[in-house]
Amino acid sequence: MKGLQIIASAVAGLALVSGAPTPEKRQSGGLTDVQILQFALTLEHLESTFYSQGFQKFPAGDFIALGLEQSDVDALQQIGQTEATHVTVLQGVIKKLGATPVEPCTYNFGFTNAAGMVATARILEAVGISAYIGAAPLIDSADILTAAATIVTVEARHQTFIRIASGALPVPDAFDTPLGVRGVFTLAAAFIQSCPSGSDLGIAPFPALQINNNVNITAGTTLTLQDSSQAQALGGSVFCAFTGGQGTSFAPFSQGQCTVPDKLAGEVYVSLSKSGTELTDDQVLAGPSVLELS
Repeated sequence: MKGLQIIASAVAGLALVSGAPTPEKRQSGGLTDVQILQFALTLEHLESTFYSQGFQKFPAGDFIALGLEQSDVDALQQIGQTEATHVTVLQGVIKKLGATPVEPCTYNFGFTNAAGMVATARILEAVGISAYIGAAPLIDSADILTAAATIVTVEARHQTFIRIASGALPVPDAFDTPLGVRGVFTLAAAFIQSCPSGSDLGIAPFPALQINNNVNITAGTTLTLQDSSQAQALGGSVFCAFTGGQGTSFAPFSQGQCTVPDKLAGEVYVSLSKSGTELTDDQVLAGPSVLELS
């Protein structure tokens, strides 16, 4: 449990530094460090349960039938074990900070086969990476920020392995993609049926956005989107915002469709926006949804 020791030492050290900000201090993003840790724990609960339920449902033979080796299956199971360790680490840190850790929710991952589980794992790990990067500027404690970095680098290894196992490029872009708290929670909410009393983070997801033709997507592909917010019915211009490691690109959204710009790679987040030049929470109409390009 070396990770727990690192984080616990960081938290203890906060009290020893004269004038050091406490983890409870309110952030510019509206969340305290403890709330950010609770948010991270919510995501780790989801990932840990995902792997646990998936491996209970699908035997190793189902994954081997996809062309994976037994060593690959063992590695996938190890990923699930590390997610469970992340849960334990975060629970311990939150308790040390005097708060009660959030409990796991009830989930529906829509498992149908092992191939679908691997495909979903690829998306979940990408979202996990984006969540940690997106939350980094909101963390007040430099020590907790460093400790969080020890988790996100492992999440990145998870995703690289799963991309290789899926036959995709291991490193599709030079940069990973940060995603804000509400955007991450919007994606997580698609799997959450209900949460225990006291475990509601008070984060409102954006309206859902579904990509109806998310197969073999390349630059120039016309996407057909199902928008639960009925954005265009509100009037005014609406844009598809494509957020990847190189930033956000925009394309006009009309009659439920928009065209994928070039210079995008890997897992890209697609949102509907009132603006064609910036993507902030107050501009988002729906989404994000995850587009897989390579």
